[in-house]
Amino acid sequence: MSLIVPAVPKVEWDIVPLGNVATLVNGRAYKKAELLDEGTPVLRIQNLNGGSRWFYSDLQLPPDKYCDEDDLLFAWSASFGPYIWNGPKAIYHYHIWKVIPGPRLDKRFAFRLLGFLTQSVKGAAHGVAMLHITKGKMEAWEIPLPPLPEQKRIAKILDQADALRAKRREAIAKLDTYLQSTFLDMFGDPVTNPKGWEVKKLGEIGKVQTGSTPSSKLYGAFNGEVPFVTPGDLYDTWVVSKRTLTPLGASHSRIVERGATFVCCIGATIGKMGKASQLSAFNQQINSVSWGNKMEPDWGLEMLKFFKGKIAKEGASTTLPILKKSSFQKLTVPIPPLPLQKQFADIVTKVEAQKQQMRDHLTQLDTLFASLQSRAFNGEL
Repeated sequence: MSLIVPAVPKVEWDIVPLGNVATLVNGRAYKKAELLDEGTPVLRIQNLNGGSRWFYSDLQLPPDKYCDEDDLLFAWSASFGPYIWNGPKAIYHYHIWKVIPGPRLDKRFAFRLLGFLTQSVKGAAHGVAMLHITKGKMEAWEIPLPPLPEQKRIAKILDQADALRAKRREAIAKLDTYLQSTFLDMFGDPVTNPKGWEVKKLGEIGKVQTGSTPSSKLYGAFNGEVPFVTPGDLYDTWVVSKRTLTPLGASHSRIVERGATFVCCIGATIGKMGKASQLSAFNQQINSVSWGNKMEPDWGLEMLKFFKGKIAKEGASTTLPILKKSSFQKLTVPIPPLPLQKQFADIVTKVEAQKQQMRDHLTQLDTLFASLQSRAFNGEL
């Protein structure tokens, strides 16, 4: 798919508060007793991000508390950002707004604009336990408003560019699916262990640690050479962190060697995983597993991915999901023969080389998309 962006002169657009051209409708907070195992799906931020643990409700609510396919939603805490809902009719949870564009605002343009603004919105958020932004503050957010035909043109260009990124992500996902299929062929589902491998508790075969963050008052702790991993750095493969610590900072955190598995055990992204690309420190939202001599690290990471649903389920709550270290290290996992694990690890190495090439191309596409966004919302497309 080629992308041709005709050049047009920069124009002056109206600048209006978001609330003047769109209505933000908040979802509903729930008591634990109102969340069931069947009924109407309750859409939470975790589910928008691919979380597999769903709750349901049999409550009869006003129509505006439900979302339907193609509705525009915005998560206003933790994992900020816009979403076009592509699932069945659901009750959307508190911490999500349904964004209803008025006659002057095109929905696809609004989706792309909110995506462009997400980092700025997150930067303006506040809160100790969980960052969030208020409805009033978001409604007052000033946005550019070109004429409707121009909105549609901009949205079409950005949709085309994003489609290229989506195809590359799909190709990467197919390699992940291949690894999962290969794993199941060789070892069976580790959760049910149909091949009857020896089983042990996770804490018996690996060293489990919970991370920590050095105090901001500790002079010289940050901006060093030791990666400092947070949940946002976890992508089911090698982790490259955005923040770093000095050796002093690392001594006030937790550190692991290359190959250790990271698992987010708190918040909306509970169950998210990755592995240390080098000696690394990590924060208190993450538990790490440093594998012993009975486990191949690449095998261990792939094995734990199958436990993501179990981790999310055991850590589920109506407010802040959390799976404590004491519970995490009690997970019972299989231990196939080490030579067989090594065979699988060799396959992982080859697949990761292919994935890296694709990720490099995706990075180029991301750069292009960011440039297009900036030009689009500054009237320069």
